[in-house]
Amino acid sequence: METKVDLKNLSLEELEQFLAGKGKQRYRARQIFKWMYQKDATDFEVMTNLAKDLRQELEQTTVISSLSPELTEVSRDGTRKYLFRLADGNTVESVLIPEEDRSTLCVSSQVGCAMGCEFCLTGTFRLTRSLTTAEIVNQICAVMREVPFRNIVFMGMGEPLANLDNVIRALKIITHDDGLQFSTRRVTVSTAGLVPEMERLGREVTVNLAVSLNATTDEVRNRIMPINRRYPLRELIDACRRFPLPGRRKITIEYVMIKGVNDSLEDAKRLVKLLSGIPSKINLIPFNEHEGCSFRSPDQQAVDQVHSFLLAKHFTVITRSSRGADISAACGQLKGKLERSGGV
Repeated sequence: METKVDLKNLSLEELEQFLAGKGKQRYRARQIFKWMYQKDATDFEVMTNLAKDLRQELEQTTVISSLSPELTEVSRDGTRKYLFRLADGNTVESVLIPEEDRSTLCVSSQVGCAMGCEFCLTGTFRLTRSLTTAEIVNQICAVMREVPFRNIVFMGMGEPLANLDNVIRALKIITHDDGLQFSTRRVTVSTAGLVPEMERLGREVTVNLAVSLNATTDEVRNRIMPINRRYPLRELIDACRRFPLPGRRKITIEYVMIKGVNDSLEDAKRLVKLLSGIPSKINLIPFNEHEGCSFRSPDQQAVDQVHSFLLAKHFTVITRSSRGADISAACGQLKGKLERSGGV
């Protein structure tokens, strides 16, 4: 029996080609795209502007997949954590972070992660597989049914640039006028530092880039982020310098502060030198302690000292407050909790 094609795995251009290969008019692709992404349709019968014979043919040869949360936790601060079970039984997480004027959805791109960053809970699951395009966009569609939000960040489980084909296809769907219609200014892709993939991302789509830096020397970064042994700081910083930025946009530098590892004033001084000449803003993220990791959260005094120093050097700096602490909101915590209880 021939496997049905999941239309949510196709960009608009690919859907046009798919229909053309069946002898159908290419404009039908835009109609189907709007039904899937702007009306959340999963049933061809509701697509009343399509001819009946086309709807019947699509029903026989294709499918429009969907996800619904298996588990949702809601924090006292409004943060919502979603656990999605995929068709093969694997699970991934998404987190909705509420703000007064611009709630943000954090989505996953892989089941587990191969990067092995020492401070990251997701890395302890190792990589099972990358998500399909449909599995990425369906996280977004599922949350949109419940809560409105304006921003999307690829900062959930997995390294987005290690799943670049599917992530780029998802980004095209997310930002297309006939798709989910998100502004490219409101979509951010985070990376641990895959240099060649950064360059391809910048060539093929326009989105915001966030780089998980977390250290100012190769010695420390080698220890906490093994990817640095392949693409050391100099190569990573050069890639940031080359990344194409539309007018007035900045690269977000994510810096997880770990007590006694990378939270000193000397680290802050080196960070200023590294980022010289790169339009950037800095997110300071105090390490979120979790079971099985020996790292500790930095003292508030250290966080304040680094924050003040970077501000004095004219950087835009945000110290990210911990959100959803009462609901396993850090990446991997909900999945880990269910695994320990035998529920996943």
